Amino acid sequence: MAAEGLISQKSHFDPKETMGRLESAVSRRGLTIFARVDHSAGAAQVGQSLRQTDLLIFGNAKGGTPVMQAAQTAGIDLPLKALVWQDANGITWLSYNDPAWIAVRHAASPSANAAVDAMSKLLQGIAAEVASEP
Repeated sequence: MAAEGLISQKSHFDPKETMGRLESAVSRRGLTIFARVDHSAGAAQVGQSLRQTDLLIFGNAKGGTPVMQAAQTAGIDLPLKALVWQDANGITWLSYNDPAWIAVRHAASPSANAAVDAMSKLLQGIAAEVASEP
């Protein structure tokens, strides 16, 4: 069962290539990459195993600020994040929070609608580019 507000798209590439494609797609759109978190490496550092799980945190203030002006607590969910992960069957996935869900979660005023729509289109475009067959 999928988590509420989470959009997941199957990738046609392995986790490493999917993450590389994600970083490239984000950079090409002029977004800032704030951090990359390798959860698998973190697990290994404490003697535990975890299938490939990498988080990319990215965005820009022009897109996120209107949402936070409409609901300042949305800052807990922004900047945008995308998770590249591999399931137990070896399938690679790209997952991200639905911006509309973020707006509802934080009871953002309608003044955020245009920014939320823009974020949604941006993430859909990135996901399609990153995970689709070449």
